Amino acid sequence: MAFEQIMTEKRGRVGIIRLNRPERLNAWTDQMHAEMQQQVEEWNDDPGVGAFIITGEGRAFCAGADLGGFNQRLEQDDAPPPPTARPARLTHPWPVLLQRSKPSIAAINGYAIGVGLTLALPCDMRIASESAKLSIRFVKLGLVPELGSTRLLAQHVGLGNASDMCLSGRMVDGAEAHHMGLVSAVTKPEDLVDVAMARAEEIANNPTDVALTIKDLLARNALDPDLESVMEREGTRDRMARKWPSHREAVKAFLEKREPQFNR
Repeated sequence: MAFEQIMTEKRGRVGIIRLNRPERLNAWTDQMHAEMQQQVEEWNDDPGVGAFIITGEGRAFCAGADLGGFNQRLEQDDAPPPPTARPARLTHPWPVLLQRSKPSIAAINGYAIGVGLTLALPCDMRIASESAKLSIRFVKLGLVPELGSTRLLAQHVGLGNASDMCLSGRMVDGAEAHHMGLVSAVTKPEDLVDVAMARAEEIANNPTDVALTIKDLLARNALDPDLESVMEREGTRDRMARKWPSHREAVKAFLEKREPQFNR
């Protein structure tokens, strides 16, 4: 599939999406969203892909929404709707899609502002370049954060840091983002994709069915105050996993003193 606003490739069991509007600092559009969603869903159905990376082409990850689209939306809001207008077909919201998808890593190579940050928050891991600049800048546009980011950001960095970022709209560099837990590692710009690839390959070569089960447990259990319910879910999934071929292969590989061969 040829896309217009993203580039894609596969390296072994790892897929890579590059946001590809470098002349606009990869400003977010509805078309870019649709293309990314289509690619992620295709990889979810592809047994040859175990994880994927999202990064940006050029000097930005994603510098926010395309403001031209904002202006068009305001003009449409001011105009009376045509009598035959119908609501647009709903698609999976980005955080919901990533929650049920194969493991994802955001490799933040430059500006990640507004929606550029909210699209990275649902990823399972975020790695930033030293040149990264992150901001949840909605307040500067007279808007409020979206796509679950008021919860996701607070989960990653704590309520105090999330309040600071959301209410000020200030820019955070890679080092500060790492300090507050927003990203798990900071790299030199030229090493970013290689570091992300190393993490993604390790994840992708683990059993995909188990990785998806772990993701589901983390999503359900992280905010559940009932520890007994948490352990009950874990116990149920553990009993299931003990019967899967990946567990049998892991035990067999241990006894034979070799590396397990999952995902075959």
